[in-house]
Amino acid sequence: MHFSRESAVALVATLRSAGRAIVFTNGVFDLLHPGHVRCLKHARSLGGALIVGVNSDRSVRANKGPSRPITPELERAEIVGALACVDGVVIFDDETPHTIISVIQPDILVKGDDWAEDAIVGRDIVEARGGRVVRVPIDKGFSTTTIVQKIRAGK
Repeated sequence: MHFSRESAVALVATLRSAGRAIVFTNGVFDLLHPGHVRCLKHARSLGGALIVGVNSDRSVRANKGPSRPITPELERAEIVGALACVDGVVIFDDETPHTIISVIQPDILVKGDDWAEDAIVGRDIVEARGGRVVRVPIDKGFSTTTIVQKIRAGK
């Protein structure tokens, strides 16, 4: 599986030509947990194909600090891409997914309901082309940050 912008654009073109609606979501996916899997499955159920943007290592450090990520970007992308609900993965290097969303032009943009509607990056792009933004329920109790804290505390 390739994780470049070019391969994602080619995949999206193929999926669109087959009449499939493109769903996009993004995240760090540092330590994949049930909350991630449930969110991705829900996102996939909303359309014909799910493309997932994964933050690059540089992007994660900029957003989460120097101790993250724990898992390197290619490994995170491979793990996410191995899920049956995921049709394609693209690694993006910006601190937000705005640029990759403008390239992918999804029909549906998905984020967790822990994001305020007006804070969802890329909303302007998706809605401008007639798409929609969907906030999916996030199961409380699942967090990579919490998992890391437990590991560091020896629990």
